Amino acid sequence: MEKLMISGGRPLQGTVQISGAKNSAIALLPAAILAESEVVLDNLPQLSDVAVYTEILEDLGAKVSWAENQIKIDPSQIRSIPMPNGPVKKLRASYYMMGALLGRFGEATIGLPGGCNFEPRPIDQHIKGFEALGATVTNEHGAIHLHAKQLRGARIYLDVSSVGATINIMLAAARAAGSTVIENAAKEPEIIDVATLLNSMGASIKGAGTETIRIEGVKEMHGCRHSIIPDRIQAGTYMIAAAATRGNVLIDNVIPKHLEALTAKLVEMGVKVEELDESIRVIGASSYGHVDVKALVYPGFPTDLQSPMTSLLTQTEGVSVLSDFVYSSRFKHVPELVRMGAKIRVEGRSAVIEGGQLNAAKVKASDLRAGAALVIAGLTVNEGITEVSGVEYIDRGYDHLVTNLRELGADVWRQAE
Repeated sequence: MEKLMISGGRPLQGTVQISGAKNSAIALLPAAILAESEVVLDNLPQLSDVAVYTEILEDLGAKVSWAENQIKIDPSQIRSIPMPNGPVKKLRASYYMMGALLGRFGEATIGLPGGCNFEPRPIDQHIKGFEALGATVTNEHGAIHLHAKQLRGARIYLDVSSVGATINIMLAAARAAGSTVIENAAKEPEIIDVATLLNSMGASIKGAGTETIRIEGVKEMHGCRHSIIPDRIQAGTYMIAAAATRGNVLIDNVIPKHLEALTAKLVEMGVKVEELDESIRVIGASSYGHVDVKALVYPGFPTDLQSPMTSLLTQTEGVSVLSDFVYSSRFKHVPELVRMGAKIRVEGRSAVIEGGQLNAAKVKASDLRAGAALVIAGLTVNEGITEVSGVEYIDRGYDHLVTNLRELGADVWRQAE
């Protein structure tokens, strides 16, 4: 096990390249199962979750070749075998195997997934969609069993605008007979990315990125080559880190439109943000005004940036309120920030944050984005060394984090615990 050591107080300066979107990759990899020939994905992030998914695909019989930022997947010899345990237990997004295997083979047995444990995230909307398409779904001994003689299109209204359920239903419906309509669908850019891949593989999907998605099922799908969109959450994290350290950073390989909600709040605080075609420059200021932030579904402020934003709000003058209307209890990073001297109290879905100086301390990441928040907090500390344990969570969503931060001038290193 390792921990991150941070000697803060240095403004971040320079350019950072953003990798492919983690939240796209973990859906695009299982989507490749639906093809009958080789799928090539470019701009692949080098993350532990991606490594786990390659292991799952190989266990199913796929031929996988992964070199740096490209992966080649030949699913022609893949088979649907029960996977109640093993790698599927290591990551939350293993539930996408349900929709992919159900779409191609009409059956799947997948162990209930693991991943970050910041709040229970039920898969009832996924199951509702599968059953509407004609699948029988049972939960036996901690594994989900799905079976359908023939998937048939249906009209499905999601009670919650769930990214995971929207994608999972798209995967299953892509090869179902007839037409499927998903209403109250999530609109995140990663959903558009998955639909783009599926359409390139021969699917017929319209409306991705809107609240109504229409799918005409096809009998067969073929391989293709696809480039993954940039990771807006990774980009947003570096934007927040640049502001928190009063730095000057060019975040390159981004889609500025995907970050509009964050950009608006940074500008409101007093951060200078310059949007270019495929990059964003963030220039910090000596002081920041307090702001109120509400995490909402896209295109609102991302819940995945709520934790990092908490750290930035400790650097403002006055009192800010940060509310999360996506997950009600995503505040496990708060006690660790309080350990560093932050003045924060949690009231229901909101954290009330009073600006002030943070101090070095030994803290522990409880999930991926909480880990990012603690790293940003450590970068703001002027004296002492902050120790962040739980690095395995951070590695799930930020590739080359230490290298990138060091190239921006931060004094950060890994050390064995």
